[in-house]
Amino acid sequence: MFGFKRKAAAQVPEAKASATGRLAAMGAAGRAVWSPRDTGTLMRLGFSGNPVGFRAVKLIAEAAAAMPLVCSDSDGRMDVHPVLSLLARPNGAQGRSEFLETVFGQFLLSGNVYVEAVGAGGLPAELHVLRSDRMAVVPGADGWPVAFDYTVGGRTHRFRVGEISPICHIRAFHPQDDHYGLSPLSAAAGAVDVHNAASRWSKGLLDNAARPSGAIVNSGEGLTQEQFDMLSAEMEAQHQGARNAGRPMLLDGGLDWKPMGFSPSDMEFQKTKEAAAREIAMAFGVPPMILGIPGDATYANYVEANRAFYRLTVVPLVAKICDGLAHWIGRHSGAPVSLTIDRDRVPALQAERDAEWARIAGARFLTDVEKRRMLGLPPLEDA
Repeated sequence: MFGFKRKAAAQVPEAKASATGRLAAMGAAGRAVWSPRDTGTLMRLGFSGNPVGFRAVKLIAEAAAAMPLVCSDSDGRMDVHPVLSLLARPNGAQGRSEFLETVFGQFLLSGNVYVEAVGAGGLPAELHVLRSDRMAVVPGADGWPVAFDYTVGGRTHRFRVGEISPICHIRAFHPQDDHYGLSPLSAAAGAVDVHNAASRWSKGLLDNAARPSGAIVNSGEGLTQEQFDMLSAEMEAQHQGARNAGRPMLLDGGLDWKPMGFSPSDMEFQKTKEAAAREIAMAFGVPPMILGIPGDATYANYVEANRAFYRLTVVPLVAKICDGLAHWIGRHSGAPVSLTIDRDRVPALQAERDAEWARIAGARFLTDVEKRRMLGLPPLEDA
């Protein structure tokens, strides 16, 4: 009896499948497929593979890196300071602009930026920006970071946080995460997927001779499988792709070509792509007019859009990053310092700065010392 049962069981074909496979398949049917939301994928799809995201990040990072900075300590504003010298040449491979552009770029792409201090003690000898997609925060029992793990090629180096952390971690606001920031690219991930899909659709249209598809109508007897395969192969080889654009089609045996026009959904693809581009620009805080995206009339002219770009995007970003760097460097050196923007040397803010100067200078109830303090100038005796 037992031998019969074993024989019957052996005849049943073995099928290996997950018990939840059908549920997953049913749940995904008819739904949009979105790309993963990890940092590496977002950088690849939203920056390296998307022109709008690439230009938005480059525009903000380059503008922020070019902002003139002022260093102040307990003695007031300093034109020459060790912190300014450190930022002028952070390490042997990078200068000021390249270093700061990397800092702002990492922050925009991942919502986090990690800067490593190199040196035995005191003011760091060098500063290095570490890639955000390779860094992981190690929280302690109280929730505060006790270490940072940097992983490259399967090898991990741990930066332990002592009294003074060797890593400066500046993160964007994230309402659902205690250790990592939320990047603009994460918020724009859906628009990036739509924009990339529309680009692939346009590429597919070009590959098909930049015209809508059609149908081959057989008015005679039905085609055999062999004839169908031969016709499909000939169509792919002779009539698809840009190099075959405009090539005449020779049909026989009762076959006729019926071109199909663009459907309303096809005509909406370009508008969908432009709407997705505006959403990407909006997430980064770049006026679409500056990126050359059509259909935007938020600002009256380019000058007004550029001024809003600096006032609402670049200046707050630089202030946040510089505040974090200055506090961290000050802890290393033992002397608190502050890094602020020299607004008088920013051409995009010149009109607002002139109005502020005129308004403060005309205030008769203020003394000269108070006016200079409000304008961010050193005291008269130190000028």
